[in-house]
Amino acid sequence: MASEDISQLADSLAKTQVGGGELSFKGWGKKLNTAEAAAEIIKQIEEFEGLQALRLEGNTIGVEAAQAIAKCLANKKDLENCHWSDMFTGRLRSEIPPALISLGDAVKNAGAQLKLLDLSDNAFGPDGVSSFETLLKSQACYSLRELRLNNCGMGTGGGKILAAALSECHSKSRALGRPLALKVFIAGRNRLENEGAIALADAFKSIGTLEEVHMPQNGINHEGITALAKAFTDNRRLRVINLNDNTFSEEGAIAMAETLRTLQNIEYINFGDCLVRSKGAQAIAEAVESGLCKLKVRMKSSLRLSSCWMGGAICFLLSACRRNRGYCVTLSKDVAYVGRGRREPVSSFCLCLRAPSVTLVVKFRTCITIPVNPQLDASIFMASPSADKLRNLGPKGIQLIVQQVIVVVVILVPKTSLIVRFPSVPIVDALLQKAFNSSDFQHDIFITALLVYMGLLKSEEKIKAIGNLMEPLMVLNHVVQQTYFPRNLFPILLAFLEKPSHVFENCISAQRCLLQTIQEL
Repeated sequence: MASEDISQLADSLAKTQVGGGELSFKGWGKKLNTAEAAAEIIKQIEEFEGLQALRLEGNTIGVEAAQAIAKCLANKKDLENCHWSDMFTGRLRSEIPPALISLGDAVKNAGAQLKLLDLSDNAFGPDGVSSFETLLKSQACYSLRELRLNNCGMGTGGGKILAAALSECHSKSRALGRPLALKVFIAGRNRLENEGAIALADAFKSIGTLEEVHMPQNGINHEGITALAKAFTDNRRLRVINLNDNTFSEEGAIAMAETLRTLQNIEYINFGDCLVRSKGAQAIAEAVESGLCKLKVRMKSSLRLSSCWMGGAICFLLSACRRNRGYCVTLSKDVAYVGRGRREPVSSFCLCLRAPSVTLVVKFRTCITIPVNPQLDASIFMASPSADKLRNLGPKGIQLIVQQVIVVVVILVPKTSLIVRFPSVPIVDALLQKAFNSSDFQHDIFITALLVYMGLLKSEEKIKAIGNLMEPLMVLNHVVQQTYFPRNLFPILLAFLEKPSHVFENCISAQRCLLQTIQEL
C-alpha cells in the first residue's frame, strides 16, 4: 500500500467515532463506488458488536458499495438508529433507489427494530420514497419514533406514497398490539403542496402520537394547512409545530388557531413567513390567550410569526401574550404590513415590553420598518404639497395633517433652555392639550411619527430624522409631566429611550433626565 494511501486511511480512522453502540463515519467525504472502496467501513461494521446506531452522513455511496454494506448489516439485529442523510451527493438519481432498497432489505432481514430513520438531504424524489416504502411497512419500523426526510424532493407523489406507507405501518402494527408510536416527523423543503400535506394529515390522524412536526417550505396552502390542523387535534402530545414558509392565509390560520386551543403541551410554534394576515394573527392570539401554559421562554420555546403581514393584529397578539407569563414572541420587519395598501403603527409593540407582571421577550430579527402609504401619511404631503397628494390623504386628510403639524412643532423647536429659551413650549402645550382631548386624535400614529422624526424608528420613506435630540428631549421632559399627556404612552417612550442608540450620543444627559422623569411619574 502506498504511503499516501496509508495516510488517507489513518485520517479516515481518526474520524471514525465509536461509543454507546454508535459507529460513525460521518463527514469522511468518501466516494464509495465499489465494494473495495467501502472495504474499511464494511470491516468496522462487521467487527462492531451490538451496533445500535450507524452514521453514514457526508459520504457518497454507489449501488455496489451500498449492496456490500447491506450484506454486513444483515446480522445487525440491534440496529436502532440509521443516520443516512446526505449519502448520494453527485449520484445519478437512478442510482439512489437500488442503493436504498439494498440497505432497507438488510435492516428488515436482520430483524432490527428501528427507532430513528434519517434520510434527509438525499434528492431521491418520488422514486426514492418508493425504494424505502417496503421498509416503512415492515416490522422493522413498527417501533419507529423519529422519521427525518428533510430536503428530499419528494413532491406530491412522494408525499402520498409516504403517507400510505405510514398508514399501513400503523394499521399492521396495531393489529399486532404494538401500534406505531411515531413522535418526530420532519419533512421540510419537499414540495409536498396541498395533495401531499392532505395525504400525510390522514396518516397523522391515525397515528395520534406525534410530538414534533416540522414541514417548512412545502408550498402548502390553506387547504393543506386546514387538513393538518384537523389531524393535529388527534395528536394531543404535540410540543413543536414548524410550518414556516407555507401559505396559511386567514382561513388556514383560523383553522390552526382552533387546533392550538386543544394542544396544551405546545412549547414552540413557528408560523413565520406564512401570510397569516390580520384575522389569522388575531385568531392565533386568542388561542394563545386561552391558556397555552407550556408556551414559555425556555431554550427554544416561543411563538414565531415573522413576515406574516399581520398589521394591527400584532398589538392584539402581544396584548394576549402580556396576559400570559413568559411567552417569547419572535417578529421581524414585515409584521407591520397589512397587505392591502394600509399601514398600521408598530409603536403598540412596546406597550407589552414593560408590563411588570410578565416576562415577555420580543426579538426583532431586523429593524422595525414602518411601511408608509400616501393614503395615511401626511408627511409626504407636507414635504412636497400637491393637489393629488392632498386627495390621496382621503377623508381624514385634515386630521392627519394636524397630527403631523403637532409632531413637527414638538420636534422642531427653536434652537434656544426650557420656557426661557423655548418660547414655543406654550404653543406645544396648547396644541397637545387640544389634540389629546379630541376623540379623533390617534395616539398611535402620533407617537409613531414622533419616534420616526427622532430617528428611533425607521420608515420606508426617506424621512430625515432630527440631527440633535437635546432640545426635543427637553421639550418632551416638560410635555410628559403635563396632565394632558396620556400615561399609557409612557411604556412606549421608555422602551425606545432605554434601547441603546447612536442618536443619544450627543444628548445623554437629556435622555437620562427624561427617563428619570417618566419613571418617577
